[in-house]
Amino acid sequence: MKLNPTEVWERIKTAQSIHVARGKEVNVFNPDVGLRDDILKAVMGRSGNLRAPTLQIGESFFVGFNAKLYDAILML
Repeated sequence: MKLNPTEVWERIKTAQSIHVARGKEVNVFNPDVGLRDDILKAVMGRSGNLRAPTLQIGESFFVGFNAKLYDAILML
C-alpha cells in the first residue's frame, strides 16, 4: 500500500514514539506538529512512500531496519 506524506502523518501523529533506523543509527522522535517535516523526512523513502519495514507495536512505530533495534523489539 502506497501512502503519501499526509496519509503517513495522519497515522503516526498520535504515536508515543517513532523509532527510525538508518544503518547503525536509530533516531527516536516524539511526534509534535513542530517536528512534522523532520519526522516525515526521516520516515519517507526516496520513492515518496513510507520506508520499509515499518512496524506498529502498541503506541510506537519502528521504521527501517537495524539489527540492534529489532533485537530490542523482540525482547518487548
